[in-house]
Amino acid sequence: QVQLVESGGGLVQTGGSLRLSCAASGRSSSYYTLGWFRQAPGKEREFVAAIDWSGSRTYYADSVKGRFTISRDNAKNTVFLQMNSLKPEDTAGYYCAAQRGRTTQLAYEYNYWGQGTQVTVSS
Repeated sequence: QVQLVESGGGLVQTGGSLRLSCAASGRSSSYYTLGWFRQAPGKEREFVAAIDWSGSRTYYADSVKGRFTISRDNAKNTVFLQMNSLKPEDTAGYYCAAQRGRTTQLAYEYNYWGQGTQVTVSS
């Protein structure tokens, strides 16, 4: 069982930056692939980024490539999402997810989910 707690969301202007954190706890959580997803009101949940357990492999949605960076600190069991050059269309609830398998953008492959943190980008 893995527990995930996100933090770092907030209100920011267009072009601004935020850094989201997700603290993982539970057995062997440092060996899990971790991902970030987001969901805006009335829209489907969509993949944002993922990182394998070692931190050597990352995967991004085309919409955030070059603006967002995912990283992890296994000593602290924490994954980060650095978000730069934010746009109003990045406004959503951001969710951290974990699974033991491959680095993937498929939400159904993730077994554990956090409660989410809200990011709002004003124009």
